[in-house]
Amino acid sequence: MSSFSTYLIGFIVLIIGLAIAAILLGVSTTWVTVGAIVAIGIGIVSATTRTKPKDPQA
Repeated sequence: MSSFSTYLIGFIVLIIGLAIAAILLGVSTTWVTVGAIVAIGIGIVSATTRTKPKDPQA
């Protein structure tokens, strides 16, 4: 499994945990969905930037 997939899976597990906690606290399902979509986008961007290979020095 690549480091990108591992990072993304961990991030998704974190988002699921936070979404469950928000629902238990009484946050509207609409806002939980919006927050989860935004967090998944942030996770994809950060996973891409952390796992892309460094450019060789010229």
